[in-house]
Amino acid sequence: MGGLADPLWDPGNGQGVRQLAELGLALVLSSLIGWERAAQQKSAGLRTHTLVGIASALMMEVSQHGFSNVLGLDHVSFDPSRVASQIVSGIGFIGGGIIFVRSDAVRGLTTAATVWLTCAVGMACGGGLPLLAMAVTVLHFLVVRGYPLLLRKVRTDPAPSAVELRMSYRTGTALLPQLMQTCTRRGFRILQIRVQQTPGQADPARVLLELDGSADTGGLATELLQNDGVIDLALRPSAEPE
Repeated sequence: MGGLADPLWDPGNGQGVRQLAELGLALVLSSLIGWERAAQQKSAGLRTHTLVGIASALMMEVSQHGFSNVLGLDHVSFDPSRVASQIVSGIGFIGGGIIFVRSDAVRGLTTAATVWLTCAVGMACGGGLPLLAMAVTVLHFLVVRGYPLLLRKVRTDPAPSAVELRMSYRTGTALLPQLMQTCTRRGFRILQIRVQQTPGQADPARVLLELDGSADTGGLATELLQNDGVIDLALRPSAEPE
């Protein structure tokens, strides 16, 4: 039975080379998953996923080795799976904070699921299951990067895409409602609108419209520019909804 007199560096009390290697593996695998999310410019990126993975691995190490000094006492029993179940429950708070709904468009689902997966990878590392942890990491890249390519090949109808439309227009003519009506008539759904306030009536106003739809963006831009009140216009793909 371990005690306070045991040496700090002792594999018997869960603080040996094996445990440090498991934490290091959790660091590497969770960083790979976080790097992929950061490359996609998602809300939870490299640091979030790495910290989730390392913390999950450490909690699994504590679950297995942190209570060894009391297991030999009379009337003391311990179920290591209880800590694992609490990790799974607790990670839901982070995942729930990533998901949000805006104008009937749900975003953040994939990133929240990835945080949950990173938690599982860290738990597998801390639980002494490195092969499973590495296999799930590979499967993550297969699903997140490979499945969208597969869907594009099997999809028969054009997929809706998010587009950012930035415009400058002359104020004082109630032009914005007409421009928004043009977007909806062209088959786009307006997810968000942001108008920059101008100091004077003579100054042009700038507006950002976030649109969702599969219609022709070139035709939309051409029709909007035909309006005399539109000064300039720029269209670019927005962040991919999840």
